[in-house]
Amino acid sequence: MSGESCIGRLLFGGALSSTFPLRFQDVSNIREVPDHQEVFVDPARDESLIFELLDLKGEVEDGGSALWFLRDIANEQDAGDNLAVSKGRQGREAQNIVRLYLANIRLKSAATDVVITAYEPLLIK
Repeated sequence: MSGESCIGRLLFGGALSSTFPLRFQDVSNIREVPDHQEVFVDPARDESLIFELLDLKGEVEDGGSALWFLRDIANEQDAGDNLAVSKGRQGREAQNIVRLYLANIRLKSAATDVVITAYEPLLIK
């Protein structure tokens, strides 16, 4: 993203904001997106950014929360302990190689975990 034109964007009705490249399009202009998510895609590169507001996982320690969410995504995608996931809900049969970046911001005063994931395809089959 270095050297790319970026723009600040309001998320969740202005409750949060983030800055990322202009090439990412708001998916809510194309299809319905759940209220707890903001989803952006770059269709030319098949990359995506997902911002989620989730109930705080109080039982998860701060130092291990990002790994907990990464494992949760891997389990949701039936990837097991490999921590290799398919993009979206494609399942194991997709066999695409995707680099997943994940950040977790814990807003304890709001009892909220903000989970930010970015998917970068390395090989599409």
